[in-house]
Amino acid sequence: MFKKRPILEEPARTAALLWRLGRDFMRPNAGRIALAFGLMGAAAGSTALRAWLMQPVLDRVFVGRDASWLLLIAGGALALALVKGIADYGEAVLMNRVGQRVIADVQIALFGHLMRADLSYFHRHPSGTLIARFTSDAVLLRNAAANVLGAIGKDALTVVFLVGVMFYQDWVLALVSFFIFPVAIHPIVGIGRRMRRVTANTQTEVGQLTTLLSQTFQGARLVKAYGMEAYERRRAAALFERLFALIDRATRIRSAASPMMETLGGAAIAVVILYGGHQVIGGVRTPGAFFSFVTALLLAYQPVKSLANLNASLQEGLAAADRIFQVFDIEPRIHDLPGAKPLSIAGGEISFDHVRFGYAPGAVALDNISLTIPAGRTVALVGASGAGKSTILNLIPRFFDVEEGSITIDGQDVRSVTLASLRAAIAIVSQEVTLFDDTLRANIAYGRFGAAATDIEAAARAAGIDGFIRDLRDGYDTQVGEHGVRLSGGQRQRVAIARDAEGRPDFIARRSDVGARQRIRASSASGVA
Repeated sequence: MFKKRPILEEPARTAALLWRLGRDFMRPNAGRIALAFGLMGAAAGSTALRAWLMQPVLDRVFVGRDASWLLLIAGGALALALVKGIADYGEAVLMNRVGQRVIADVQIALFGHLMRADLSYFHRHPSGTLIARFTSDAVLLRNAAANVLGAIGKDALTVVFLVGVMFYQDWVLALVSFFIFPVAIHPIVGIGRRMRRVTANTQTEVGQLTTLLSQTFQGARLVKAYGMEAYERRRAAALFERLFALIDRATRIRSAASPMMETLGGAAIAVVILYGGHQVIGGVRTPGAFFSFVTALLLAYQPVKSLANLNASLQEGLAAADRIFQVFDIEPRIHDLPGAKPLSIAGGEISFDHVRFGYAPGAVALDNISLTIPAGRTVALVGASGAGKSTILNLIPRFFDVEEGSITIDGQDVRSVTLASLRAAIAIVSQEVTLFDDTLRANIAYGRFGAAATDIEAAARAAGIDGFIRDLRDGYDTQVGEHGVRLSGGQRQRVAIARDAEGRPDFIARRSDVGARQRIRASSASGVA
């Protein structure tokens, strides 16, 4: 279930997301970030000193014609260039590493959290939507983490140092230069807010597109069998067009900040030239001081422009962070209850006692069901489609919990035992066989880490596929492909049977008659589970 989150105003919500991102994922990288900020300070300081150098260049060398300053100024310029180059390289590497590390940590934590989620969550959310959290959302979050920290550090410090040079040269002229920029604050905030909405919509469409592509590629045989290529092409084209429109809109919104800053920057420079030029002509200010001021103003223009775009990048990242944290806020309803004990199996009797269950409110799948399956018996559940056969099977391993009544195994309520011990005691071979894109050995041993080769081969023999596997070039190390596409339907089923037999000698003994097992499975298609 989703936790209810308080409805926050936009600034408060932004602050909450930033605090959570910093607390959970940025704090472990505090050392690298601090070092990167130190290097950013060095780069910003060297940029400001280069602007200051314009004063002695003009006043001492070009106006005063003092040759003794040439070597000193040239050496200083070279030293500042080296410092800036080394600092830029260091902070770029560190910030990129921080960004990548944050995203790797987010992805690892996100995947681990999803593995704990209830089966119902995966039923409610298409796989493409979840995959988009790991791909496009993660990329936006990484860019925001790196770009925002870089802008706050490098660009903001550069502006601070350059503004310091400007106030040092002429504080009145500095105030005159910056009186226009507060006008840009409101539209820049508006641009960021619109970017956040567009980004959220874009990521939703990306999730839908990923789902469509995944389903179409996996069902390629069905698409071709029914001649649905044109239909699927139209569906994909519609999604691509919607994505194009959203991305185009985002580009137009983001690009609106650039002409705004160009106009304001041009106005500031025009004011500086008019006011500063009169001072130089009137002898109030030296040409060197004036050109040092102008150089600082021009050098400050690019970082100020970057800071103007900062809010748009930040809002893109926060939209992605919001979607990712929505997944983190899911708490599984199916979990070990306090005091849960390992399941102890004496015979394996399963009992349903007045069980009621529905997948959704008002939709009852099982109503007051009671039945007992004696230990050691093979039971077929027969009924019409939708009668609840699969639901009964889903409730035994607690993929879902009953609403009323109870399910017991050897007298132990399945809700009172640990999930690990409960599911370790259950073998499932469904009509829809699921194999992973891995080796035959790994698929048979799935869920039994460290299984011995002899156990894996014994399970394969019990399922009647050992001979087939040994005839393959790579034997048990043969890759089965996505969903086992490199195997026939019957081979996939037998691998699934071997997977459930592996590590359970009693299961092997009871199911050594694979032909009978296959007959039981085949009948499930006509109403038997």
